[in-house]
Amino acid sequence: MGILKPRKNKKFGYEPRYYNNEGSGSPFQMQHKFDSYRSTVGESKNLKAKFKAAFTELKKTSDKNTNYRLFFIFTILILIFLFIIDFDLSIFFKS
Repeated sequence: MGILKPRKNKKFGYEPRYYNNEGSGSPFQMQHKFDSYRSTVGESKNLKAKFKAAFTELKKTSDKNTNYRLFFIFTILILIFLFIIDFDLSIFFKS
């Protein structure tokens, strides 16, 4: 019924009457424009395989400037949150 396994979409195999397929594939096949660049797109068996594929893609195509920028933004947001809840930062420093 789909409780434990996600349902697969139904495929509609439309082929025009006078279409001659010379091995170039169907011109009516819909595909996401980033499918050829990403390794995480497609059939994956389970959640663990999806995470492994995502992490290997992240390691393969990491950008150090983007990682640094995200770390900086994340740190600023944490400090703003701690300031809003009036967290005492002096517990981390010796008096």
